[in-house]
Amino acid sequence: MYQKTTLPLHAAPSEVVAHGAPSNKLRNLTLTDIQSDSISKLAEKHFGKSGKTEWDPSVVETIMETELVPSNYDPKKLMLLEFAQYLEKYLWPYFDSETASLNHILSICLVVNEKFRQRVSPWDAFSSDAAKFASFFGRVTRLAVSSADKKLTLNIRRSLLLFLIHSFQSLENPLVRPECLKLVSISIWSNLAYDSRRESILTEFAPLRKLWNTSQKKLDASDESTKEKLVFERECLSNLMKDFIEIVYRIPKEGNVGEDLIKYAERFLEFLIDLEAQLPTRRFFSTLLDDHQVVVLCKLAPFMERKDKDVELIKQLLETLSFYAKFEINDQTGLALTDIEMTDAHCAQLIQLQHIVFRQFREEITELPLANLASIETRTDLLWHFEPLSVDVLTRLCKAVDVRSEFLVEGVTPFVDRKKLLLEGLVSKYEKRLSQIEKINGLPLYPDEETLFSDGLVQTQFYTSDRPLSLPKLNLQFLTIHDYLLRNFTLFRLESSYEIRQDIEDVVKRLNPRLTYPDRTTEFAGWARMAVNIENFNIVDVARPNLGEDKPAHVKADITYDVGKFTDSIRREWDNLRKHDVLFLLTIQANEESSHRYDDSSDFKSHYGIKYVRGCEIMDIVGSDGRPIDEVNKPNIEDKQRRWSGSTRTLRVELDPNQYKEDMQAFNKKRREDVHETFNILVRRRPQENNFKAVLETIRDLMQSDLVVPEWLQKVFLGYGDPSSANYTKLPNRIRELNFRDTFLNWDHLKESFPGKIVKPVDNSEETLEPPFVIYSVESTEGEQAPQKKKKKSKKSDMVQDEQPEVLEVSTYKVPNMGPYPQDIPKKNTVPFTPVQVESIRSGMSHGLTMVVGPPGTGKTDVAVQTIANLYHNYPNQHTLVVTHSNQALNQIFEKIMELDIDSRHLVRLGHGEEELNTNLSFSKYGRVTSFLERRIELLAEVNRLALSLGIPGEHGSTCETAGYFYRFHVLAYWEPYITRIENGTFEEIRDQFPFAYFFANAPNPLFTDDMSADEALEVSKGCFRHLEKMFAELEEIRAFELLRSGYDRANYLLTKEAKIIAMTCTHAALKRRELVGLNFKYDNVVMEEAGQILEVETFIPLLLQEPEDGVNRLKRVIMIGDHNQLPPVVKNLAFQQYGNMEQSLFTRFVRLGVPTLQLDAQGRARSSIAKLYSWRYNHLGDLPKISQAEEYARANAGFTYDYQLVNVGKFQGHGETEPVPYFYQNLGEAEYVVAAYQYMRLNGYPADKISILTTYNGQKALINDVLQRRCAWNPFFGKPAAVTTVDQYQGQQNDYVLLSLVRTKAVGHIRDVRRLIVAVSRARLGLYVFCRKELFENCYELRPVFEQLLNRPTKLCLEPRESYPAKRNIDQSVDKTEIENVEEMGKIVFKLSQEQLETLRAEQENVMQEDVEVDAMETDQ
Repeated sequence: MYQKTTLPLHAAPSEVVAHGAPSNKLRNLTLTDIQSDSISKLAEKHFGKSGKTEWDPSVVETIMETELVPSNYDPKKLMLLEFAQYLEKYLWPYFDSETASLNHILSICLVVNEKFRQRVSPWDAFSSDAAKFASFFGRVTRLAVSSADKKLTLNIRRSLLLFLIHSFQSLENPLVRPECLKLVSISIWSNLAYDSRRESILTEFAPLRKLWNTSQKKLDASDESTKEKLVFERECLSNLMKDFIEIVYRIPKEGNVGEDLIKYAERFLEFLIDLEAQLPTRRFFSTLLDDHQVVVLCKLAPFMERKDKDVELIKQLLETLSFYAKFEINDQTGLALTDIEMTDAHCAQLIQLQHIVFRQFREEITELPLANLASIETRTDLLWHFEPLSVDVLTRLCKAVDVRSEFLVEGVTPFVDRKKLLLEGLVSKYEKRLSQIEKINGLPLYPDEETLFSDGLVQTQFYTSDRPLSLPKLNLQFLTIHDYLLRNFTLFRLESSYEIRQDIEDVVKRLNPRLTYPDRTTEFAGWARMAVNIENFNIVDVARPNLGEDKPAHVKADITYDVGKFTDSIRREWDNLRKHDVLFLLTIQANEESSHRYDDSSDFKSHYGIKYVRGCEIMDIVGSDGRPIDEVNKPNIEDKQRRWSGSTRTLRVELDPNQYKEDMQAFNKKRREDVHETFNILVRRRPQENNFKAVLETIRDLMQSDLVVPEWLQKVFLGYGDPSSANYTKLPNRIRELNFRDTFLNWDHLKESFPGKIVKPVDNSEETLEPPFVIYSVESTEGEQAPQKKKKKSKKSDMVQDEQPEVLEVSTYKVPNMGPYPQDIPKKNTVPFTPVQVESIRSGMSHGLTMVVGPPGTGKTDVAVQTIANLYHNYPNQHTLVVTHSNQALNQIFEKIMELDIDSRHLVRLGHGEEELNTNLSFSKYGRVTSFLERRIELLAEVNRLALSLGIPGEHGSTCETAGYFYRFHVLAYWEPYITRIENGTFEEIRDQFPFAYFFANAPNPLFTDDMSADEALEVSKGCFRHLEKMFAELEEIRAFELLRSGYDRANYLLTKEAKIIAMTCTHAALKRRELVGLNFKYDNVVMEEAGQILEVETFIPLLLQEPEDGVNRLKRVIMIGDHNQLPPVVKNLAFQQYGNMEQSLFTRFVRLGVPTLQLDAQGRARSSIAKLYSWRYNHLGDLPKISQAEEYARANAGFTYDYQLVNVGKFQGHGETEPVPYFYQNLGEAEYVVAAYQYMRLNGYPADKISILTTYNGQKALINDVLQRRCAWNPFFGKPAAVTTVDQYQGQQNDYVLLSLVRTKAVGHIRDVRRLIVAVSRARLGLYVFCRKELFENCYELRPVFEQLLNRPTKLCLEPRESYPAKRNIDQSVDKTEIENVEEMGKIVFKLSQEQLETLRAEQENVMQEDVEVDAMETDQ
């Protein structure tokens, strides 16, 4: 039996196979497994040693015959072979397509499949020899097709098929792509049943005829061997499908059936779905699939009537294939078809059928030609016309409409009546397809108890890659935007349901429901922080359906509950609930089993009596007076408390209208009770994990709107065409002149920033220019001539053209004087950007897609901020949207933006993380409105002061409107005559006639000095006027806030009109999309930080927060900054993560597609030695100059011999890793050692806030916190470190010193994901100390680049005991090196140092007391 509950909340998805999987074979290998298995000994003997190995074909046969076949290809043995680099060291180097045996080919396929299962790059080993790979691929396809003749087992055939599936999923690889596309070229249309079908398509799409003719000419002109190969390639898929139909018809209606038969059928359907779901493979294959009637024949097969659940997956996969076979896309043009276009196409098909019937079958089919189309579009209607016909007439009709009329294979004949096949073929072609949008509109967005507690949802968490799943895949390419959204909607809904179930199971276990006697009522023996008993639930409003709908427009209810039993901290959490938070209503009716101990293999829902689960969204928080507490004014908890009396709380929530409709229909038909009268538990979830409803609702909205992705981004987004087509260098409207403002520090910095380019002043002068710089990219003559005539270019001419360097002409300008006050002086950039950073800024300022890969510490945020600042100044009418994954990253960007010359009134920060900003200013919508109003008072006071200085009586500063009049009629009246008079005047005239001298008398420095020239004096006077201009312009902007009276209107005006830089998290973007679109929110640029950590669909939503203008998306720039080499988005369910590939971010997908990226190549965070631990993962990652110049990097870490070290931790008290509850991994020895190291550092004088303790598991984090609490928290001398957290949660943060515990001693665990290791070793700036079991990690192949460096140093902690922080010793010096044997010895050293510190403190205290006594004595003597 499999486990029927979800994983506990602390479990990592990648660890599930150690416990809950149906098979124990796929758990992570332990050191004992590796050393003891016979296959490891074989590998060590023949190809385990370094250096050249000797080829012996019998080794491959031995491994296959004695190890793999007897164990039925045990995944554990395949893992061992993959670890031993069987493919790289032995199989591939000695592969010869002429002589290679069947076992040799099969072994390569098995190892490649294993690499895919482990998500390890599979194609690197083949990359050196494309011709060799092509011959190998040919052998595999021949084996796959002719395997029936060779009597290969279905298990082997499935392995070959799986290799083909993986190949077709890797079309981005230049090695694999051409081999796959040969099998799906237009030549496969030679297998169509009727040439007339092919001819009709070729006539409709003229370019295809040329393609077909070329294919035929190539075949005719080839020699015998080439012709045989070409014929095989064009018939390959047709033969595979025929073979599949034979196999699937061997599955009987009832009785026993071989598992291998079912597994092969499942895999083949997966293969067909993959071919249909990618445009390059679908283009010609879809017609062949339809012609071969695979879907129709499968639906007629005996297995469709089979009651056993063993074929359930086949049926689900067949439904998916059927969906994609009729997808809304033109297979030949690749254009998406709207509902109207689909209807038109279907109508055209029916009209064509009517014409054919009228011309050829009017006697046999009398009514169909004259029927209206609506009466012949359903299955029932079509059968009414076709069923009375004879087999002969049906056969002739099928031929006339190009539907195959003969059986595809003979094996079908005993099972399917020929007439039935003909009827199904005709109906399949002409019946109307159900609209997917209508289906999705009818789905409730909240999962109910049936969805949450279905067995299928739980089984997906134990995904082992052994079988496919009925899930969409987020691979590289999508058919259309609709296809993209549909796949994401399905996966996101399932992943959300899984996470919700995890939370509900956790809550219900804690509540511990049980049945009371004799009343037989439900009581709760426990309590849960995230749940509360419902005291009252009432439906208060059911709105009439909207026009054209059959569900209520909305359903509102009031929920009353009591928080009196909770502590103050938990009560505050409940009182912190906000509008739009999602809650869950549970009906729990305990039974006799509920009080018994729960067994994971029994049904959770029935054990605890969970009867109903419904979701709802908070619309209002209701006060004791029954009136909503106004959320618009952002009330805090204290405001809310004043509106409540006692501990009773009431929430007004909105239920899902679709779910309400279903529930009431069931109630009215007496199928079940009224669900809404039974709810007894209210459950809340953590806010950061509770945005699923907003995302699903947004996706649903997007699917029904006229989606317009920017034209320049569309093809790249869907994964087709030239991956670099969205780069600024390829766009037709490329901006050639860019004002870089303060990006460059000086002329030398500018020249160094463009290596390989010709940089020259615009007038070719020899003078050195001063910033700011404007750079013009001179258009090359080749670039202008190229589009005139298409010619085939030789590689040689391409190389010559590429060698011509780009010419950049540089000009400068004088920054105008903006006024005499310090705030008028613009803030300037001080960062000396590297050439790659400059190119990233340049690309970001240009139109198009910019992809910046930012390794740790390379200044990603600086690049983003400088780009934003340049866009803000160069395009003052454009709006820039800044999006990040986390509030912390958004706040980091915001704090840096504030340091640049950007007016704070144009900044706004949406969402709830704004309160964490390290600033006295409030950048929320309402905070900005307040600051505008405060600024209004300041500026109007300045207007009054100006009027007074000019001697003009009146209340000119009473409102923004009067200030505007004052400027136009008085200020300009003084300024314009003055500027006309003194344009060519002397210094004295400029100074003496300046009309605003009295107003500017409070400037910190005199306006005019005697050593000024007339030009300088004129610039000063203009600067003063610019100050006044800006003041009145600001007042004009603020004027709207005088006219708008409500805070809501003011905030929305600010967002849509005033704010130029709008920042939010991707979660907030999904939550507020509908509201933003309703406000007519507009923006031109999107900057995404942490793009590698954001789910694909959550990256897509921020691109569509505005309605298109005249059918065009106004988005001009998309700048994505991230690092795909660090951790991906968090997906808790293993199947959705790996099979659905849901963890792939849009950023990672673009990288895989080959979209041009700019990798920042100089880090300024860590010492060079520490940076080398992760720099191997990146191309040419070096150091910024400050790493070699700053003293802190040259000095050693006080008390430690080395700046980084691996510390081997043996058994402590006889134990290594422990697991008190499943997946809760702990290691007491490492916890004690880490805390002792922390104490040692504190005793040596290290500040606590400079130290972070990281670990790879939540269990160890809890244990370390316990040890710290026991050893340090009570002692102010030690205190607590800056952070104790997991590696995953610390991504994006850093500290000077990091103590890292890897915990595991039995198996490597999820640190085997290199991305997690990269994050772990890149958090430290000055010191990294890794505590782990050396023997386990040194043998892990994936981690070798890091651990080889760590193991170059001693694995016993090396200390310099007589040293205090900060050290004066250089990094490469050692004075008194002491090796620590184990944690016990470390504990003794800490104890000794503690005693010495106490003695020192006592001595100091005694000295102070003695001095006080002496002072008192002296005072007495005096």
